[in-house]
Amino acid sequence: MSGNDMASSSAPWGSMTRLPRPEGNGFTILRLIDWIWHVRGSVPIDPGQSDSEVFERIDPLFREANTSHERAEAMLTFRKKDQAAQDKMSVFDSGTIRIEERGSQRVLRYDLISRALLACFLAPLLFFAFGQMTVAINKAQTPADNSKSEKKADKKDEVRPLNPIDKFLGAPAPEKPKKDDKKKGDEGDKQPSPTPAYVFAGLFAALYIIGRILEDRLFRSLVKKRLAES
Repeated sequence: MSGNDMASSSAPWGSMTRLPRPEGNGFTILRLIDWIWHVRGSVPIDPGQSDSEVFERIDPLFREANTSHERAEAMLTFRKKDQAAQDKMSVFDSGTIRIEERGSQRVLRYDLISRALLACFLAPLLFFAFGQMTVAINKAQTPADNSKSEKKADKKDEVRPLNPIDKFLGAPAPEKPKKDDKKKGDEGDKQPSPTPAYVFAGLFAALYIIGRILEDRLFRSLVKKRLAES
């Protein structure tokens, strides 16, 4: 596939990683945080395998639907757009794979980019912020709510005396409100709880950690299996 085809099929978000790398503190900060959505690692290569043989063996991994790839010398680049769920690498949107020398050993080094991992990393922060906002709102409303509930309780507990006519007619004296009625009133005045937001934050944090570990292992196992095939 030509380079023009790849450019047309690439996702706008993924193209962010293709921008010229700035020098100085900006680039240093980016390098410190890009591990959030990058999965990096390496797989050892059999000394008897040539570069062409290595890339030919892993080539089927990048012939899935909506996947484009290009090879130049000892490096392969790929991009995915609207990838299917059946794709074993569907969580990754783009990446580079290159052959490097590490001392006396050759390795296949990969750098994979995933928007899904970035979303799972940001979601806990968002839900945690919602939880904190709920706590702050509840604290701000507490004094006013307490005064209102006290006034309501006083009114409910008041027992108005019967007027003389009702007494003469034999009407029963009014009863004090029951405890169950008080409980129902208290339940209606309950403030929103931040617990659901914290639960979702924990779920997405767990998804990020599990996904990052499992997807890295899955890709490594796929590459090792392809390289080991005879």
